[in-house]
Amino acid sequence: MTIDTRIDAAPRRPREAEPVRETAHPHSHPHAPAAPAARPAGRVSRVVIFTVVLIVIGLLMAGMYGFKTFRDQAIADFFAGNVPPPTPVSVTAASVESVPKYLSAIGTLTASRQISVASEVAGRVMTIHFDSGARVSAGDPLVQLNDATEQADLQAYQAQAKLAAANLDRSRNLLRNQVGPQTTVDQNLAQLDEANANIKRTEALIAKKLIRAPFGGELGIRKINAGDYINAGDPMVTLTDLSTLYVNFSLPENALNRIDVGQAVLIGSDAAPGRSFEARITTIEPQVTTDTRAIQVQATLDNQQRHLLPGMFANVRVVLPPQADMVVVPETAVDYTVYGDSVYVVHGRTDAEGKESLHVERVPVKVGDRFEGKVEVLSGVRAGDRVVISGQIKLNNGAAVAIAQNDPLAIPAMLPRN
Repeated sequence: MTIDTRIDAAPRRPREAEPVRETAHPHSHPHAPAAPAARPAGRVSRVVIFTVVLIVIGLLMAGMYGFKTFRDQAIADFFAGNVPPPTPVSVTAASVESVPKYLSAIGTLTASRQISVASEVAGRVMTIHFDSGARVSAGDPLVQLNDATEQADLQAYQAQAKLAAANLDRSRNLLRNQVGPQTTVDQNLAQLDEANANIKRTEALIAKKLIRAPFGGELGIRKINAGDYINAGDPMVTLTDLSTLYVNFSLPENALNRIDVGQAVLIGSDAAPGRSFEARITTIEPQVTTDTRAIQVQATLDNQQRHLLPGMFANVRVVLPPQADMVVVPETAVDYTVYGDSVYVVHGRTDAEGKESLHVERVPVKVGDRFEGKVEVLSGVRAGDRVVISGQIKLNNGAAVAIAQNDPLAIPAMLPRN
């Protein structure tokens, strides 16, 4: 027997692992399908947890939705049954009255006579005959300046006049006796006339040295003292006649046909609140101011009681014919806003049970002039309509109201004392 002792030149490859074959169950059918592999236990647990979380979240959301629905329904039921009580308000009926009409303006009060007392000539103050704020009459002496020089000149001129008069008498006698010439008579007459003229001039100068009140009135604050030297024109004191005042004001040019001389004017001032003083138009400027297109008007006011002073501002109302049969409401009834003026009108209505209630309606209105705490209503309200005069701040359109027994805006008969 021959033994092959040859060794392969190439190395042998390692034997691959044979696949493990499943051993059939001894009792299984040879043609039955193979059993599926088992799932991992971790995947099953995660699915169960996720499902449970979804169910819990769904239950929470359903509970929250149900609570919100229940709460909203409870709130609606509460407010549906909780009707607020009617708001108490004060009410009055719109009336028909005659409305006074005015042309309003702002004026200035001036004195009918007012001056600053001054001297016509220079001199030294010798005597002051008045006190500050005193009342004087026309011709009363106020200040005496030094007039010693003028008094001496007056005596000299009077002596010259006396001598000239005596010389004139002698020359006339000589002329009648045909002893003296006519020329001497004429010279003596001229000398007498010259002396008399000097006397009058000196008397006038002396009169200027005594300053008198040119008219009656009230003096102001004294501005000089005894011994002061003043020049011509230096102010010494003011003198004002307060018995009559002028009211100067202007009106637009379209008011020219509505004013006339003698027309009544009502004057109001902050110095006398709540009072009106009557004046009369005395002058209307016969031309229109070109820069303002206004008419300058002057009225005269009797001020015997000295309630007003020159320089004050004046609220001027030129009285016009009144307008009759106009609807009027109290001024407190009108609600003034940037969106327009309105009032609350009270209406009554009856429900299904026959019970009567009151509610308000906000009505836009157009107002006119105001007077004595009232206002003219041009449109929106009719005579007899009941309007709210107090308590509007708590109201809205359609709100239920009740008429208050007492008006909170009424002035009490007796004011409380501390």
